[in-house]
Amino acid sequence: MEVWGGSQLTSSSVELGGLEAWVYSKPYDQAQHGGDVYYASSCATGRISRLLLADVSGHGKTVAATAADLRTLMRRFVNRLDQQEFVRMLNQQFTALSRDGIFATAVVTTFFSPSRRLSICNAGHPRPLLYRSADRAWSFLGQDEAPEKPAGSNLPLGITDLAEYEQLDVELDPGDYLVTYSDALIESCDADGEMLGEVGLLRIMNLLGDVEPQNLIDTLLKELTERFPGNLSADDVTVLVAHANGGSPNYSFREKLGALWRFLKTFFRSFNPRAERAPFPDASLANLGGAIIPALGRRWRASKSPQKLNP
Repeated sequence: MEVWGGSQLTSSSVELGGLEAWVYSKPYDQAQHGGDVYYASSCATGRISRLLLADVSGHGKTVAATAADLRTLMRRFVNRLDQQEFVRMLNQQFTALSRDGIFATAVVTTFFSPSRRLSICNAGHPRPLLYRSADRAWSFLGQDEAPEKPAGSNLPLGITDLAEYEQLDVELDPGDYLVTYSDALIESCDADGEMLGEVGLLRIMNLLGDVEPQNLIDTLLKELTERFPGNLSADDVTVLVAHANGGSPNYSFREKLGALWRFLKTFFRSFNPRAERAPFPDASLANLGGAIIPALGRRWRASKSPQKLNP
């Protein structure tokens, strides 16, 4: 029942159900708030973790206000297992802002710890990188499903409210990594002065070798800055690393009471028409049923083909 994040300078970590996450974000030119917005949330039972990385056009107060709106939306859907409505609401929000010239690319991921299922939607953002511990190699998430048009790759948010968004489902084994990042990384140059692009970034990731998850961001950014003068200095820089640790949520009685108290406060405030809505869970067997009978949650596994999110 908590949401962390924003658009300010940070280098921090958070432990979620079955995941450890690290984020580094540095706004351009020492600004207080950058155009990169990052959030992590955990549901009331600790089984549903959601990560959001968005690259919003613009900087300063406008983006800070947009980041605050995104936090509200993250809170509203914090207990929802299905992220489809969340993505639709994101797009509608940015479509309303598009008249002011504001749009965004984004990657939304939802991880369900009982089945280790990861659902990901990419709205025009650079493709996430996936590390499979069994193969000890990095690849683009979705490249095996459709190399010419990666699954889950869609229009940026705010282009049209009629956009359809696909999502890709995979299972994360313990030791797997998912890395999302801003375009400053692929716009960096190699030693020969040529832009890296996605292919160049993937090559560098595989050259880094075995790096502990807590050191991955520092190692990657150091490698990029040393490759060519001026790399990572002309734009906001954000990297988000999620590492599947195979753990399960284990919260104290006091923490559980705290989650219940936060839910009740939001619930009673929601009776005010101007207040944000209460974060009710979706009525699915995996979510509600799995909270009572854990075996129901473990049955919610990754599908074999991308799903289209209808507007």
